[in-house]
Amino acid sequence: MFAVIKAAGKQYKVAVDDKITLSTVAGNAGDHVTFDHVLMVSNDGTAHFGAPTLAGASVAGEIVEQTRGPKSISFKKRRRQNSKRKRGHRQDLTIVQITQILTDGAKASKTTKVVSAASPAAAISASAVSDDVEIIDGIGPTIGKRLKAAGITSWKQVAEWTDADVAKYDAELSLKGRIVNEEWIVQAKELLAGKPPRAKIDQAKVKKD
Repeated sequence: MFAVIKAAGKQYKVAVDDKITLSTVAGNAGDHVTFDHVLMVSNDGTAHFGAPTLAGASVAGEIVEQTRGPKSISFKKRRRQNSKRKRGHRQDLTIVQITQILTDGAKASKTTKVVSAASPAAAISASAVSDDVEIIDGIGPTIGKRLKAAGITSWKQVAEWTDADVAKYDAELSLKGRIVNEEWIVQAKELLAGKPPRAKIDQAKVKKD
């Protein structure tokens, strides 16, 4: 017997005792979770499909370990701008062992936490990191300090900049047109709307904060 589930924006084929690696699921080793987005269940050669999810079906699992993936390096250089940025990142991961595949509305034998099928990035709370303007792609630590010294500490402030504000900060902070060229205002509005950062390397930082 096996099932196909959707969790953290991805699909996984699972059977009892399988171990799967997911984007971070809140909890500690030994905690029990339930995956409620089941797309298909196959039992004794008979497959049952959902539209898109299968009613009454769920998959139970136990968190084995909270770990991190391999390190990746992001390097960005702007030609003739005397600008470069290097950042390292290790993705937070959760290893889950499947303990039960449940159908017909059956409940897991142990108290569990329901895991949504949504991608972690889609669940970002803007208010959680509204003071971190460095999440906007193109604003590094140096420019971030300049902005904060000028009183710009939130996405909302950047999103509300007028043309006059753009001209003012461009001149005062020697930004050389980067506000417009790198679409800081557009990015700030996207973040306030709950969209993930354009720089994938920053998504883990948002989630942790």
